[in-house]
Amino acid sequence: MTDAPTTPPTTANRRRLFGAGAVLGGAASLLGVGQANAQALDRSRSKLQQVLSRGRLIVGTGSTNPPWHFEDATGKLTGMDIDLSHMMAKALFDDASKVEFIRQASDARIPSLLTDRVDIVVQFMTVTPGRAQQIEFTIPYYREGVGLLAMAGRGRYKTFAEMKAAGAGMRVSALQNVFVEQWVRMALPQAQVLQFDSPASALQALNAGRADAYLADQSTVRWLMQETPNRYIDSGYGWMPNSYACGVRPGDPIWLNWVNGFLKEAMMGVDFDPFAALYKKWFGIELETPKVGFPSEFA
Repeated sequence: MTDAPTTPPTTANRRRLFGAGAVLGGAASLLGVGQANAQALDRSRSKLQQVLSRGRLIVGTGSTNPPWHFEDATGKLTGMDIDLSHMMAKALFDDASKVEFIRQASDARIPSLLTDRVDIVVQFMTVTPGRAQQIEFTIPYYREGVGLLAMAGRGRYKTFAEMKAAGAGMRVSALQNVFVEQWVRMALPQAQVLQFDSPASALQALNAGRADAYLADQSTVRWLMQETPNRYIDSGYGWMPNSYACGVRPGDPIWLNWVNGFLKEAMMGVDFDPFAALYKKWFGIELETPKVGFPSEFA
């Protein structure tokens, strides 16, 4: 057994220890001259080279959806998607500040990519087969779902088992949507569904005792529990899973591969520590440190 270092290496040291130079050099030696030249030409036309030459990353994102992207008390953009974009800029330029945010509505995410207005969309974008016919998705960085938020102290029902047992006596508040009753009844078939014109109004119904639970994305449930400790509890049940990923313009495998490499190493490799800190900050989730040895994602 070899001696382990007495202190873990910093992220910068880990980058140096596990740099890509040797791997890239070995790969280049296996290519013929013509292949290498063709690869270099393709790389020069890639979005990756455009971003590096420009000196900043242009990100399409939102500004009204905590904990993903929203304005703090000073009007500055913050949130999980914002912090992840800064991490990406750090990986590109060794400077997290070299990122420009284009604020956009959700329906502008695909057009902004197809018109080359942004380099990448980092905006809690759900992967769907229809969208994947128009743009290319990266690997997911979050698995979303819906859940039920309840009051920690004076709520009538605190666990999902109690809510389901309540039958028609269970009242669930939710943002108005044509499918919301169907969504609720997938988990609570007999519950009353109270629809409101805004998430704030639906949450207020829970706070005022007019509802027993608030239906929301599980990231929102975790965020509200982070923001107001001991006020709310999670019912412990989630359903309707979907994946959040970044979006890029199609037809550029070099750029897509770079972003995928960044995300994978953030979740499993050299940038795990700062990525895990974001999960703790925004969702209260403690990520398990990836095991060394055989890559567990391929097990």
